[in-house]
Amino acid sequence: MTNVPTAMTIAGSDSGAGAGIQADLKTFAAHGVYGTSAITAITAQNTKGVIDVFELPTTLIASQIDAIVTDIGADVVKTGMLSSSDIIRVVAEKVKEHNLTMLVVDPVMVAKGGDRLLQEEAVDTMRRVLLRLAFVITPNAPEAAVLVNRPVENLDDAKWAAKELVIMGAKAAIVKGGHLEGPPTDILYDGNEFRAFTTQRVNSTSTHGTGCTFASAIAANLAKGLSLREAVPAAKRYVTHAIRNAAKVGHGHGPLNHFYMLKEDS
Repeated sequence: MTNVPTAMTIAGSDSGAGAGIQADLKTFAAHGVYGTSAITAITAQNTKGVIDVFELPTTLIASQIDAIVTDIGADVVKTGMLSSSDIIRVVAEKVKEHNLTMLVVDPVMVAKGGDRLLQEEAVDTMRRVLLRLAFVITPNAPEAAVLVNRPVENLDDAKWAAKELVIMGAKAAIVKGGHLEGPPTDILYDGNEFRAFTTQRVNSTSTHGTGCTFASAIAANLAKGLSLREAVPAAKRYVTHAIRNAAKVGHGHGPLNHFYMLKEDS
């Protein structure tokens, strides 16, 4: 019997299945990684926006993490929507308790439609508690600006922010460039040097869940044994193809096609 790589996502559920837990699990599966989940919140949402949110009790979040780690295990853990300070703290406690050092932190703050998914009071907790445990943190430019408390409007700003996030405690940081002008360029700083990854911008409304998918693809590639320098460009290629091959779903920002490679093989 061959052991399969494993990855656990700790995030919110998206009823529209474009982002959150659903996007993460699809991404893991597409990469041949066995995915598990600890759900932090249930959202009622679709391609047009978030309608309602219900946070799960922290005791249940902790129990989900314990149940997975003590049986199936997790080669890599990816976090997504952690909407409150209490949720961030309990996740951080479990990460330390179970020595989950391969932690990919996607600091989800706002949904694609503009709905807030991280309470303002929790931003500082994200900085002080979870960021310091991150093997890599993957904010987009607006999220990075909030975390470093300085505008991120160009690639020089992105480089400064990535380095600052490492100074603040993360082992590595990727500041995504999709919100910046020009070709989308992601900046990786690993504590030693910068690397830039650029791709052609895809003109599409099927971009709901791109951040979740990118971070999950990095996690999946790390679980398969790739280095961070290898995992990031591989994840970027995956997201680009998933956007390019997406079908029109819903009336707003639709989901990516996480299994585009099945169409290519058929």
